[in-house]
Formats: sequence, structure tokens, C-alpha cells
Amino acid sequence: MLTPELAEKIISEVRKFLNEDIIVVNTLGIIIASTDENRIGQFHEGAKIVLQTKEKLIITKDTQEVLQGVKQGINLPVFFQQAVIGVIGITGNPDKVAPFGEIIRKMTELLISESHYAEQSDWHLRALEGFVFDWLQEKEWDSAFHERAKLLNINLEIPRQVIIAKFGLNDEYIHRDVWNHLYAWTGKQEQDFIIRWGIDRVILLLDTSSISLQSSARAKITEFFDYLGYLLRIPVSAGVGKVVPSSRLIQTFRQAERALRTAEKESMLVFDEDLTLEMILDDLSAETKSEFITRTIGKLLPEEELIETLKELFKQNHSLKKTAESLHIHVNTLHYRMKKIHDITGLTPSNIQELFILHLALIFLEE
Repeated sequence: MLTPELAEKIISEVRKFLNEDIIVVNTLGIIIASTDENRIGQFHEGAKIVLQTKEKLIITKDTQEVLQGVKQGINLPVFFQQAVIGVIGITGNPDKVAPFGEIIRKMTELLISESHYAEQSDWHLRALEGFVFDWLQEKEWDSAFHERAKLLNINLEIPRQVIIAKFGLNDEYIHRDVWNHLYAWTGKQEQDFIIRWGIDRVILLLDTSSISLQSSARAKITEFFDYLGYLLRIPVSAGVGKVVPSSRLIQTFRQAERALRTAEKESMLVFDEDLTLEMILDDLSAETKSEFITRTIGKLLPEEELIETLKELFKQNHSLKKTAESLHIHVNTLHYRMKKIHDITGLTPSNIQELFILHLALIFLEE
């Protein structure tokens, strides 16, 4: 409970308010942290007495001569859940430091409680991550799996929907307090679970059993997405799978992944059920896409100007006028470039079928 690392943190925090030498002693009477590093590891007989009596002990100059390893000051028991788990000592004139004793003890107990509950929370979150990982493996649910679900208060009988959000971190570190605010999202119901998924993703495992309308589910998911953006202050993308029975969680997870790949292009929220062309393209292998690029615009790749012209043409919905204006060129120059594209690839942007082929090739090239 009272580790050297936590004791050092206590020393650091207390020292902000009291400019006196401070020690933290474990239940064996050994000093495990001190503002005077030379005292760490020494036996403190005064602290041992405090551990036995559970009462504070004033150490005077006379007492200092009698007890082993002590200095003039005050020693106080530190309680957690009604048990003494250590001692904190303040060195100095007892009349001077005694008024601070109770405040310092309470502060120490508060830090220990916060550390304990943070550890409990971390354990629960790690257990939840591990459980969801196993849940997604599509293994048969045995009695142990059901027991873990019960321990984590997860209902395996209700329909679920997976939302995967990805952050544009840029090597930034998301502080623990931000994660705590995220886990405490006010829109979360008892059977909604927010799970950290790697260093740059979070999963919302949504309970849809009490959401009667699709529009209501969308509104809640959009609220969560907006909250992420507000909380993190960095670009966020999110993909949403469809509602499925809990036994088919992997299905909605994969749909959310597919939607996320589309969402990442513009840092937006995408629902898998809204995908059309993307759902077909996602099933194609990387090898097939690469070969398609080679067969269609492979010879065009060294011509960066022509590639950019094609991209802008699609961006402007095949409007020659808007494309020329956006590229700051004359429309005759645009016609020349399009003819050059045809000469190199054999594909004509004015032909609807060949235009679609060029469009697909550029989509694959972007990937």
C-alpha cells in the first residue's frame, strides 16, 4: 500500500506547504522516503512506537537521546480503511511543527486514498480491455468467460454497437486527467463502456437496448464524438458499426474499422451504414489495388502536375471551369492536360466509364 514511490510523492506534495524536514516510515519502522536522503533505510524507533499505539508521538530533545534513529519533532500515524499503514514525521521544534501535524496527516491519507482508487480504476480498465479483446476473438463462451463478464458487470444479452475513435496525436501525450474526464462522460449509461484501445484510439461499446429510434442512437454517438473533440482539442476521426447481438460483436467492430478508414481522410464521424462505394472497395486486397493502379495510371505517376489536375477535376465534380479557376490556369490549358492524360493512359476523362476508372485509381493511390 505505502510504497517508496508513493512515499516520495507524499514528501514532494507536503514540501510545497511546509519547509521542514519530513520522513515517511513503513510498518516495519523503516524510513522509506525523506527530504534528507541520508535517513532513507534507517530504523526509526519513534515511528515503531506510533505504529503500536496508533497515537501521535512528540519527540523532544530528551527523547531524541533515548530512541534510536529519531530527531526532535512529531510523528503521526497514517490511517487507511481504519488500519495504520505507516507514519509521517516532521522534524523541528515540536511547538512550531505540531500545529501542522494534523493537516499533514490528513493530506497524506488523502493522497494514499487517491492512489489506491486510481490503482483500482486502472485494474478495472485493464481487465475490461482484456475482456473485450477476448470477446472479439469469436471464441465459444465458456463458464469462465461468463464469470468474467459478471465480475465486470457486462450484460452479454443486450444488443451492442461499436464506435472506434482515433486521435491525431502528433506525438502529444494525453494526460491522465483527460482520460478520467472521458471515462466519466455524462452521456454514458450503466452498460455503455469506454475503453482505451492502444495509444491513439478509444472504443465506445454502446448499449442500444434502451434506444428505440435510430435517430436517437445517432444523436448520442454524435454527442460523444463532439465531446471527444472538445475534450482533446486535437483532430478526431470516428467510425460506427451497426447494431448487432452481443454474440456478434466482431461484426460491428469490423464495420466500425471500415467506417474509420473513410473518416480518417477528413477527421469526421462516419457511420458504416452510410457507406456505399467504400464498402466494396474495402474488400479488395492491397495487391489488387496496386495492380489496378499499375494498369491504369501507372505511366502517369511521374507526371505530378497531371495527377494534381485529375485530383482537382474530381474535387470540382468534373466542372472544367471551376477546375481551371482552382488551378489558376486557362481552360485551354486544362484541355491540353486532359489530352495529355489520354495520350499517356489511354483513358479519357470525358468518357464516363473511363472517368470512373481514373477515379478508382486515384482513390487507391491516396490509400
